[in-house]
Amino acid sequence: MYRALAALVVAAASLHIVAGDFRVQFDVVTEDGPGHFVVKVHEDWAPIGAARFKELVEAKVYDDIRFFRVIPSFMVQFGLSGDPAVNSEWRAKPIKDEPVKESNKPGYVTFAKTGAPNSRTTQIFINYVDNARLDGMGFAPFAEVEGDGMSVVKKIYNCGEKPNQGRIQSEGNAYLDKDHPKLSKVVTARVLPETGEL
Repeated sequence: MYRALAALVVAAASLHIVAGDFRVQFDVVTEDGPGHFVVKVHEDWAPIGAARFKELVEAKVYDDIRFFRVIPSFMVQFGLSGDPAVNSEWRAKPIKDEPVKESNKPGYVTFAKTGAPNSRTTQIFINYVDNARLDGMGFAPFAEVEGDGMSVVKKIYNCGEKPNQGRIQSEGNAYLDKDHPKLSKVVTARVLPETGEL
């Protein structure tokens, strides 16, 4: 009786972890035209970051935004809204830091932050290379690009660090589309339905 109950508890706990994972599809436009990639979010890697990411996707913060920082030997960064009011709203709601459980490997997705504690808001980056040096700086990956998705990610227009983040915050897409029209963009980001797989 007790053994069966314990087994049920263990099974329920493992199902909870699986149920906490989810996938998000990014429909994008790169130099090669329309495409998409999917990220799998692992709740147990960084629960706070995973929860905020889902909240941002469901609030459509990542819809119609630009990839504004692209360093092929490092990473690609995005997550500032094209609407300055949205940037202002979320900048006022940072999330707490959390332990780094997974290393910043190629294809892993992580929230950007400043040197100040608890400064993660909406900006995320995808590691192009092994950036294990970021682990000790508190950058906690929460997801990974699935399958051959990195082939799409690597086609994102290389703008370097030219776009001004302050101006993106205050002027949004109006600034980017005028001064940096070649930037690759996210059209939509959506949580995918669960497949029912265990």
